[in-house]
Amino acid sequence: MTPPLSDGDFSTLFNFLPIGAYRSLPGGQMLRANQALVELNGYASEAEMLPLVKDIALEWYVDPERRAAFQRQLERDGFVRGFVSEIYRHKTRERVWVSENAHGVRDADGLLRYYEGTVEDITDRIRDQRALRESEEQLRQITSQVPGMVFSVFVTPGGRREYRYVSSGIRDIYGLEPEDLMRDPMLVARYRHPDDVPLLEQDLQDIQRGPVDLGGEFRIVLPDGSVKWVFRRSYAVSASEEGTLRVGVLLDITARKQAEAALHASEALWKLALESAGDGVWDWNLVTGEEYFSSGIKAMFGYAEDEIANFAVELDARTHPDDVPQMQADRQAHFEGRAPVYRNEHRIRCKDGSWKWVLSRGMAIARDENGKPLRMVGTHTDITEHKLAEAQHRALEAQLRESQKMEAIGTLAGGVAHDFNNLLAAILGNLVLAREDVGEHHPAQESLIEINRAAIRARQLVQQILTFSRRQTQEMVRQPLTPLVEEALGLMRSLLPAGLKLVARLPAAGLPVLADATQMQQVLMNLCTNAWQAMEGRSGDITVALREVRLDASQALQIGGLAGGAYACLSVADNGPGMDEATQQRIFEPFFTTKAPGTGTGLGLAVVHGIVKAHRGAITLHSRPGEGARFDVYLPLAAGATDDGLVPDTPVGDAAPVAAPVASGKHVVYIDDYEALVFLVGRLLRKQGYRASTFESGEAALDWLRAHPTEAVDLVVSDQNMPGMSGVDVAREVRQLRPGLRVAIVSGHVNDKLLAEAADAGVCDVMGKQDSMDALGEAIRELLERTSAG
Repeated sequence: MTPPLSDGDFSTLFNFLPIGAYRSLPGGQMLRANQALVELNGYASEAEMLPLVKDIALEWYVDPERRAAFQRQLERDGFVRGFVSEIYRHKTRERVWVSENAHGVRDADGLLRYYEGTVEDITDRIRDQRALRESEEQLRQITSQVPGMVFSVFVTPGGRREYRYVSSGIRDIYGLEPEDLMRDPMLVARYRHPDDVPLLEQDLQDIQRGPVDLGGEFRIVLPDGSVKWVFRRSYAVSASEEGTLRVGVLLDITARKQAEAALHASEALWKLALESAGDGVWDWNLVTGEEYFSSGIKAMFGYAEDEIANFAVELDARTHPDDVPQMQADRQAHFEGRAPVYRNEHRIRCKDGSWKWVLSRGMAIARDENGKPLRMVGTHTDITEHKLAEAQHRALEAQLRESQKMEAIGTLAGGVAHDFNNLLAAILGNLVLAREDVGEHHPAQESLIEINRAAIRARQLVQQILTFSRRQTQEMVRQPLTPLVEEALGLMRSLLPAGLKLVARLPAAGLPVLADATQMQQVLMNLCTNAWQAMEGRSGDITVALREVRLDASQALQIGGLAGGAYACLSVADNGPGMDEATQQRIFEPFFTTKAPGTGTGLGLAVVHGIVKAHRGAITLHSRPGEGARFDVYLPLAAGATDDGLVPDTPVGDAAPVAAPVASGKHVVYIDDYEALVFLVGRLLRKQGYRASTFESGEAALDWLRAHPTEAVDLVVSDQNMPGMSGVDVAREVRQLRPGLRVAIVSGHVNDKLLAEAADAGVCDVMGKQDSMDALGEAIRELLERTSAG
């Protein structure tokens, strides 16, 4: 054993380092570890940790090959720098990423004595890198749908460029690949049209003076000699002493510029061409105020030729008041020569009172000797659909962000609920045993009963959270929705407070869907409960309606990212006070409530949202303050089903044999990483007459089985989600050790993937988390009966 470090060899620095530091033998035994490395491995002190670390290669690295690569580098170079690996925290077995630096220390004869090195936890960095890669892939997919080239470029104060991102649209404009420009930032500069070089150099000077927004048109010359017009718009998103990060877009406007050039050659041809393209043409005499409007412009807004006088004030008066200041500012910029062309987007009121968005473009084609504009010509283009598409796009982006937020909250809620459920299982199980232990007439019974009631209420709350996070097992059956709604309404009528009237509008058709009956009735109950609570004690109506709707692709996408097709639409409406926009934005968030403290958990609508999403459906809300609220639930109709009522397919086979009673003394091995459950289940099994061997890890259970090869075991029951070995891993090992021994797995999240893996590992049964210890005991008894019968 190497003697401890002395003060002369930096022992104080060794322990003061903020990252892990160590000394170890070449064989893998740890000799010294500073406090940072001790804490990284989950221990309190070096004295506690060192005796437990036997072999770093086997105990630390997730992939043992990384240790081999580590040693190869040390043997080859004598040192290792920035060696990244995924390791286990030695005590807790939690997986983290680290970066190691190490070197070998040799004696005077050149013999290797030990390794010294540092270990830095870089888990957050690795996660950030993964998130960045995912974000970049999302950006690539989004920008691939945008016409033109989207780019991000970093410009230093000296003018040096570094492209951080270039979309695939560069191929359509320059015929280049994104990687070409990122490798050579000056590549596109060689394509500049000689006449436009001063303009682009001026832009670069503007950028070097500080953050600035740029926009404009210029030409490029391709290798084959052809000329293209390009429109560029870019913005500064951040700036520092090192430089400025800019984002922007390039659009190929060659076709438009060619059309404009041809139109300028002949004013008549220009106007005719624009009219035929669907644009309206205007010709404005700035001196008299007279303005020629083509028939296309007047028809665009629903007016006949003689219904609008040919004066500029006619359309200006019909311009939306909010858009007038910017329109006037854009005109003035062009009049004063600050903008080469006039360009503005604004709304104009049509004859029928609706508003239409137009893109107005124009140019002063005549000026006096002082530069004052005298005549201006241009076009109006109807961009209403484009504006609506933009609004729809923003709405879809907001829906995507909301969906991602709800998914993240659901995952968190499901994890918390899973652990909390384990705690409640231990509480309820021990309550049952405690009540048996103290006797029926013991004074503590009253307190134990109250504890039991509180725990049951807590378990119900956990079930709501699990439903919200969609982690409960669903029994999805093709069945008519109408009878389910009728049954739930029958119960609701008896529960409604006085003064509220329940109105049902249900179709005769069954509207078959693939659904979990209990959960769908819970959706209706929660929505109706939310409706009557919104009435705040006032009288009113709650209307429940069910109908079939057919959504085209656009409608389905707006409703909630659905596919087009036939849907059952279940609506619950009230004539209460309604909701403002802020409340509607948060209405499906878990634990958000507008009720007084103590009158609601805020989980009702979150649970509804989770159930509907799990049924591949969507839910929308329509409400305004003072006008009540209506929730619409869309569920896809079951394909190929009829409205006569559906019965789920039931496998037909031989009748199950009558189970033989389980003999006393059966030996059960139970594995769970939760200590309280291990103790409780062991006690329960022994009280029921079984022999029970309990373990807190799969590794410990397998070690016991190897050490007792002749010990009879009738059944192994293992939790699935455990640190280290999972339940499926345990089953695979048990099949190797004892091929005939039956293994069952318990999981709080049973899905197709788990069932397939369990079947492949030879698992005899996969059980969901039981609601009580009695239920678990019954399930184990049934498995043992099947074993005896087999």
